[in-house]
Amino acid sequence: MGIPAISVYAILAILPLLWLPVLPGIHAVWIMMAAGVWLAIQKRSWLRVFGLWSLFFAWGILAAQESVWPMQNLTSGLQQAELVITGTDGATMHQGQIVRLNGHPWLAKTGVTLYGNYLPQAVCTGQRWAMDLRLRAVHGELNDGGFDAQQSALSRHQTLSGRFTHAEVIDASCSLRERYLISLQKKLAEYQWGSVILGLGMGERLAVSRETKNLMRETGTLHLMAISGLHIALGASVVWLLVRGLQFCLPCHWINWRIPLLAGVLFATFYAWLTGMQPPAFRTAISLLVLAALRMSGRQWSSWQIWACCVATILVIDPMAVLSQSLALSAFAVAALIFWYQWLPLPHWPRVRRIRPLINLGYLQLGMLFLLLPLQVLMFHGVSLSSLVANLFAVPLVTFISVPLILLGMVLHLCTLSSAESVAWFAADKSLSFLFGLLTRLPDGWQVVDERWQYLTLFPWLWVIGWRLRAWKAVPAICLTMSVLLTFPFWKAVKNESWTVHMLDVGQGLAMVVERQGKAILYDTGLAWPGGDSAQQLIIPWLRWHHLTPEGVVLSHEHLDHAGGLQSLHATWPDMWIRSPLRWAGHLPCFRGEKWRWHGLTFSVHWPPETSVATGNNRSCVVKIDDGEHSVLLTGDIEAQAELAMLSRHWRDLASTLIQVPHHGSNTSSSLPLVQRTDGNIALASAARYNAWRFPSIKVSRRYRKEGYIWHDTPQSGQISVTFSQHSWQIRRLREHYLPRWYHQWFGAPVDNG
Repeated sequence: MGIPAISVYAILAILPLLWLPVLPGIHAVWIMMAAGVWLAIQKRSWLRVFGLWSLFFAWGILAAQESVWPMQNLTSGLQQAELVITGTDGATMHQGQIVRLNGHPWLAKTGVTLYGNYLPQAVCTGQRWAMDLRLRAVHGELNDGGFDAQQSALSRHQTLSGRFTHAEVIDASCSLRERYLISLQKKLAEYQWGSVILGLGMGERLAVSRETKNLMRETGTLHLMAISGLHIALGASVVWLLVRGLQFCLPCHWINWRIPLLAGVLFATFYAWLTGMQPPAFRTAISLLVLAALRMSGRQWSSWQIWACCVATILVIDPMAVLSQSLALSAFAVAALIFWYQWLPLPHWPRVRRIRPLINLGYLQLGMLFLLLPLQVLMFHGVSLSSLVANLFAVPLVTFISVPLILLGMVLHLCTLSSAESVAWFAADKSLSFLFGLLTRLPDGWQVVDERWQYLTLFPWLWVIGWRLRAWKAVPAICLTMSVLLTFPFWKAVKNESWTVHMLDVGQGLAMVVERQGKAILYDTGLAWPGGDSAQQLIIPWLRWHHLTPEGVVLSHEHLDHAGGLQSLHATWPDMWIRSPLRWAGHLPCFRGEKWRWHGLTFSVHWPPETSVATGNNRSCVVKIDDGEHSVLLTGDIEAQAELAMLSRHWRDLASTLIQVPHHGSNTSSSLPLVQRTDGNIALASAARYNAWRFPSIKVSRRYRKEGYIWHDTPQSGQISVTFSQHSWQIRRLREHYLPRWYHQWFGAPVDNG
């Protein structure tokens, strides 16, 4: 059994970590390992295959359990730990790696993010601190098609967060990399594109402006901002050439073809260390090491065999990397290029030899554009059409001019040759100025792709395979059937009388979407924070991914956890109407007695009265949505005083199937009269786990359950969707029901703000 075959088995064994709903217990893992060893020594090859698969699968499960264990066992009580600082903003956010825990060495790779406290002295990466910690398990908002924060945290081994109650420095010295980085930052502060130079040279992208990142995303060049495999491989190739050139000056018996190869690998490893061993750089160094080992074996290896060996080595070293989007994109991109050049090679045209490099670059970009569509749409919900043109000049400019100049400047900075160094930085800055000048002249090519078209992104792969296999001749019936199926998004949808209420998981805020027949109305718009809001980050991408056009917004009241995303939503869809009790310019009224119809649903307002002088929570616009059989009561942040006043008039009209729990489940709301008079079946609460007010209140959830309600909240369930159809309704909870994954579970304390 060869190395490539074993590599394929390793990949296939660790991939299930992406989809397992729960992790097998430790006893099951030991049984799998024992069975794997027994099967691996059998004579039959298919039994050995199962044996190897079992061993690699057990290895992946053990790695996952190692990541989960700290979240389950270190989140109660005070923990005494020694940490090595791995990242900091210099103020109140610090990242560290646990090296000792409660007096014992800690060998597991467990990252901790600390918020809200200033350390007693200046902090930098590489320092070692003794701390008393109160930790909590990682938890992220979860919405269908949205960014998965828990999956990302587990892939990066940053599984804990919290605060320290006491901190004492053990070793105050900064790491060599940190001292070098600080020196570089001072030197580059005077250059316009200094932050981009740091991103390309050291992998430090925090200082890059949002505008620059958006420009690169829209033009499909954001991949150049990372320390990519292309840059490290280029550096390793340059070192290989230099060492190979030096060998021409040596006696023959001193020349060994392996020396340049090893020198290139050593440089790649050094470069990965220089970037702080960021995952993309670390994986590139591993891949180059595997490539060098395969080359030195003296055998001929195909591109697919090398690819399988590199991916398998990365996954065996760190099985949690299977959850990483960056690894998936990198591995898929390399596989796509191998497929593109093997299945659809570029013809040889003797007359275009002079422009052959330009044609090769354009052909490569064309393959990347088409074959990366499935993963790009799945991850980013869109594709940049201008990337084909942008990368034609951006890739060679950055790879062959900007990055070599940056590397030269970094070397000269070490040698303290200030005049030569300044020339290198000046040239690198001007090359980036030229690059971004060209990028700004390109039209915005970013095209949003919603989930209806996701399966169509496989068409380029199917077309290339069909073309090479001449499928239209061999199996014309299958080709015709697939062609018809590809037109599915154009088919006229059957009119569906059902409607759905989605409570999005926006953290400590509220955003609800009422969906019917491809249209939507929003009730509240999530929260805002310095530099962003829920609409930009979550609501607008969610609506576009689900092909929903919002026709209007009902704003319950003015607090930023409910109105934070209004401006962004209105800028995106300026024609949508807004209703609120705020009497702001352009807002339709939302006072008791207002009523309107929308796609067969009746909206009626039950609070506040137009004459009310209340402000804040008790001015929340309470809306009931009714289809004649089922109804939903949306309450905003209304509190007990206003609840009783609302119930004093026409309380029978408030009976509803579903109630949005007022004020995120606060004990100042959801009075017993409201819970009883609503007489509903479902209670939904929106809140953030670990919020400072400990919403939702346990007393409130018990009150609803005691009155016969089905209780769900976003901290426990993520996005919650309730679909109403004739004579029935159905609840879908993303975390537990619709998309169950082991890495989406509720880690830590069983009852902790939810």
